[in-house]
Amino acid sequence: MTEKIKNEYYIQMKRVILSGGGTGGHIYPAVAVAEALQRRCGDGVELLFVGAEGKMEMEKIPALGYRIVGLPTAGLQRRFALSNLALPFKVLKSVGRARRTICEFGADVVVGFGGYASGPVLWAAQRSGIPTLIQEQNSYAGLTNKILAHGARRICVAYDGMERFFPAERIVHTGNPLRGRFAVPTEADRLEGLAAFGLDAARPTVLVVGGSLGCRTLNETMKAWLARQEFRPPFQVIWQTGKYYEAEMRRFLEEHPAPGVWQGAFIDRMDRAYAAADVVVSRSGACSVSELCLVGKPTLFVPSPNVAEDHQTKNAQALVDRQAAVLVADAEAPARAMETAGELLADPARRTLLARNIAALAVPDAAERIVDEIEKIW
Repeated sequence: MTEKIKNEYYIQMKRVILSGGGTGGHIYPAVAVAEALQRRCGDGVELLFVGAEGKMEMEKIPALGYRIVGLPTAGLQRRFALSNLALPFKVLKSVGRARRTICEFGADVVVGFGGYASGPVLWAAQRSGIPTLIQEQNSYAGLTNKILAHGARRICVAYDGMERFFPAERIVHTGNPLRGRFAVPTEADRLEGLAAFGLDAARPTVLVVGGSLGCRTLNETMKAWLARQEFRPPFQVIWQTGKYYEAEMRRFLEEHPAPGVWQGAFIDRMDRAYAAADVVVSRSGACSVSELCLVGKPTLFVPSPNVAEDHQTKNAQALVDRQAAVLVADAEAPARAMETAGELLADPARRTLLARNIAALAVPDAAERIVDEIEKIW
């Protein structure tokens, strides 16, 4: 390749910064879009992630083979905390570093997915004349995205009614981008999933999933329900306890064996778990909701109350309003959630209605739709 051709190739290559983090709900949508960009553009695109120092993206993103730059930004504590006093200085330092990163990288477009680092890098890009795109995962927009939406060329959303937060003319309904392949499972998929967990194909099954770190409420719900059933559960359960609670819940089951209950910290193949389940009990983070739409499973949501703007309740309620899910409040879950799941198992007609309605909300090509919008503005 001659030097001239190399220079022309360098000029034609598009450079994209993707920023978001703090939680998997911001990180993995960004990775899904990165993967879609690579599938479409191949060597014609160069990617750089920008995250927050000390947050999980600084470990997860390099492990997936991507380059990442960290900013010293942090979130505002909603209760009084001395750390809030340092926040303005961290933000100013982060904006300066974001400007240098954008300039040195030669970004053609910056895509923000929410989280601590997304704000400074989007703000710096917009004031440098770099096109920006925002992807909002939840039905209630995050503060960072609301503040920066007016400077964004496109705002990609997963829920209807988002014009109450964003300029309507810039909103594009793309759905939430997901990694992995999720689809409505076949009977063969169900049998394969049940076999993977060592469960009986003739018995109904409930999946209880609280995320990779775990969910105290759902774990306590399972403990209380098993005790009420005298450790003879009337249906099978796949119980994902999460990293933080694995040892405690394993000891609990060792002391109180319950036939037909599979328990583990992680589920590597969530597609198999979804396929095996007749009903799912889950938190209602944006990615979980999107996965459950794709697999079309009757779902009982127990929203976390410990998130900004109570967005998990709003996510779940958006589906409940369409008769696409059932909601049990966090405080009521230990007494009601598993019994309600049992009622769904006993009502095939309602399960069919919920499955049909939640599947109708699925957007299987969300990442590709977002790449379409990126290509329109770079």
